[in-house]
Amino acid sequence: MAWHKVASSQDVEEGNVIEVKVGETPIALYNIDGEFYATHNICTHAYACLHEGYVEDETIECPLHQGIFDIKTGEALEGPVEEPLETYSVKREGEEIYIEVPEE
Repeated sequence: MAWHKVASSQDVEEGNVIEVKVGETPIALYNIDGEFYATHNICTHAYACLHEGYVEDETIECPLHQGIFDIKTGEALEGPVEEPLETYSVKREGEEIYIEVPEE
């Protein structure tokens, strides 16, 4: 596992999500009440980019089939999604945001 700088805290507005990449891994980076979280960016049900979805409270709704995931845990909350999202550890150093991902 290694930490990778992916964004500045100003890049993600509160209550929003952006896409970042670490190598070939697409990651959704969220700002929920000033705390940052990261999940895999691809829905586990069908190929859809979650950064194009809808953030509400601590959940992300897939833009394709409206499946809902918990942003903090990756848990699949509402179908048609059944498999959880992979989540990644996030740390903030000053204004810089880092994500810990497995080495490719």
